Amino acid sequence: MDALIAARGLTKAYRTVAGDVPVLMGVDLDVAAGEMVAVVGASGVGKSTLLHVLGTLDRPDGGSLRIAGEDVLALGERRRCEFRNRTIGFVFQFHHLLPEFSAAENVGMPLLIGRRPAEEARRRAAELLEEVGLGARASHRPGALSGGEQQRVAVARALAASPRVLLADEPTGDLDRATGQRLAETLRALVRARSLTVVIVTHNEELARSCDRVLALVGGRLLAT
Repeated sequence: MDALIAARGLTKAYRTVAGDVPVLMGVDLDVAAGEMVAVVGASGVGKSTLLHVLGTLDRPDGGSLRIAGEDVLALGERRRCEFRNRTIGFVFQFHHLLPEFSAAENVGMPLLIGRRPAEEARRRAAELLEEVGLGARASHRPGALSGGEQQRVAVARALAASPRVLLADEPTGDLDRATGQRLAETLRALVRARSLTVVIVTHNEELARSCDRVLALVGGRLLAT
């Protein structure tokens, strides 16, 4: 299968008063369309940095990155933002839901930001909340939802604009084991149903094992496990 995500020689260092701190030191990665890849590794080795680079939220110091055939590093800021909003969905460890809006409004927000009709946003949000088992909680604000429910809302929001790529950074990391397991099952079912291309950073061994491949970030490079 052709790679939907193709990274070559990605490098990234952080500047400090004591000098540069290398994090990514020549990362190569191919992820095929419809493939789920887990990235594991010790805390602080740069897993989140890699995910931010793949998601075009951060720019590498060197290397190349193509997503869905697009040389994303060659895009100007505006076109890169448009590409990201259209192509990539994100799920983070902390849900980052807007507390003053309902679950449905949070899920529909990416569509409104993308200037899609309000009715389409409402319909899409209702469908996704039903799919993650929260149809009856659509009108509740985040503060009235449990941690697991909030994270399921975040997953639904990530899928609202029908992205081709889903990037998840420790999606079960802030949940207890049982709740995390239920969320992992929901996430797997959703991505399989949509044939999404997925990269997940996780310490959850069960979630990692359910992916097609598991890679370890060690010494600034990705290694097969």
